[in-house]
Amino acid sequence: MKKKKIIDSGFNDWNPSQLSDLKGKTYLITGGNSGVGYEAAKILAKANANIIVGGRNQDKITQAIIEINKQGSGKIDSVLIDLSSLSSVRNASKEIHQRYTEIDGLLNCAGVMQTPQIETIDGFELQLTTNHLGHFLFSGLLLDLIERALGRIVSVSSIVHWDGQIHFDDLMLKVPKAYSPMKSYQQSKLATLMFGLELDRKLKTRGSSVSSIVCHPGFSSTQLLNNGPKGISKFIGKFFMTLMAQPAYNGAIPLVLSVAGQEAISGAYYGPQSMGEIKGKVSDASVAEQALDKKSAERLWKESEKLVEHTWFS
Repeated sequence: MKKKKIIDSGFNDWNPSQLSDLKGKTYLITGGNSGVGYEAAKILAKANANIIVGGRNQDKITQAIIEINKQGSGKIDSVLIDLSSLSSVRNASKEIHQRYTEIDGLLNCAGVMQTPQIETIDGFELQLTTNHLGHFLFSGLLLDLIERALGRIVSVSSIVHWDGQIHFDDLMLKVPKAYSPMKSYQQSKLATLMFGLELDRKLKTRGSSVSSIVCHPGFSSTQLLNNGPKGISKFIGKFFMTLMAQPAYNGAIPLVLSVAGQEAISGAYYGPQSMGEIKGKVSDASVAEQALDKKSAERLWKESEKLVEHTWFS
């Protein structure tokens, strides 16, 4: 597995104290009610940004908003969205268009990890849909609002993409014995990274004002393990989380840099730098060789458009 850093952004220890006052700016965070998305929402709110918390459970969103509201002077709003349901994604986009004329940043943070083999309501594999296809569609539907704000689309990948492959002949891993929770998770996070990098190329080609940036939170202490792995995998995951994981706040720092930091560069990939990029100071992260294959990225883009029935650019 070969990997490399693709951009030199010129810093090696970005932190939220470098944020400017974000008063008047609006950031939509999927998964903003828990984990690193929730911590990112609080950091941005502390800088006086307006926050839209996207999530599946209104009660959990309401509880999160109570704490986010305490951070700064911005307006805190919410939208219900289930990334595993394409109709839910479209409904959320309609709601946002009814309430907002522009969005400064879309932070695509919601995700699932190493779930059993589950088919979504649309007949797709759960992890690929939630982590990639749902965000692919949501980002495309909100592009006009983000363009008006000269804003950013941020995709949250993972270091597991290093060992991932896109299984073009069986994207949903339906072939008997093809599915494994980790194999699917690796594919979904590789797809997320390839989408973000390909989106940057397409936006630049079109002279768009929108930036596309990708990041990863390292190995952070969140609820993902409770909602995904089963049996021995869950036990091992919790053991290593106790031993090695960084707090969710630290995992949120690359996300905040990507969506609101003045130092972030379109087309970059950010994450922590220590212990194989699972924790530590935030700077440019390492990209696996397969994520840089432009032909594969274009193929994935076309397959994604077909699956979600949405064409980004006419």
